[in-house]
Amino acid sequence: MPSVRVYQKKQLRLDLLNFQQRQMYELGSVGVAAVKARLAAAHGPTDAPAKPLTKRYAIFKTRKGKGNLRNLTFTGDLLRNFTVRTVSENRAKANVSTRQNQLKARINQKREPWMVFSPKDRATVVEAARNMLDAMKARLLVEGTLGGKQR
Repeated sequence: MPSVRVYQKKQLRLDLLNFQQRQMYELGSVGVAAVKARLAAAHGPTDAPAKPLTKRYAIFKTRKGKGNLRNLTFTGDLLRNFTVRTVSENRAKANVSTRQNQLKARINQKREPWMVFSPKDRATVVEAARNMLDAMKARLLVEGTLGGKQR
């Protein structure tokens, strides 16, 4: 199964993806946005509040004016680099891009899993997929009736 790596320097180009890959990219982007929103609200993988920070780090982060919640946004680089990286017809994979952020991501993943879908994140992605299928329903019915893809 062919997959496409998604590189983004200044502007993202999606013209090289076929139709199914483009839809998987959109679903992956919805999932990444749901995870980022959950993290911004300082919720963990079960939609409960995230683990508290260590006492020293909470004091340090509060002195810097960033609050004392585990929301992974001290500098913002980690979540800014967390995007969809690989897309195929039935899978979209997201990860962070730079080595430094990959190390931070692994360390934070060991403390508390954050690169996972919580039940609310999963429901958001399922709803987006349902909306996407509803939008395609008319075209799929015509293709099924006439036999094959219609261009």
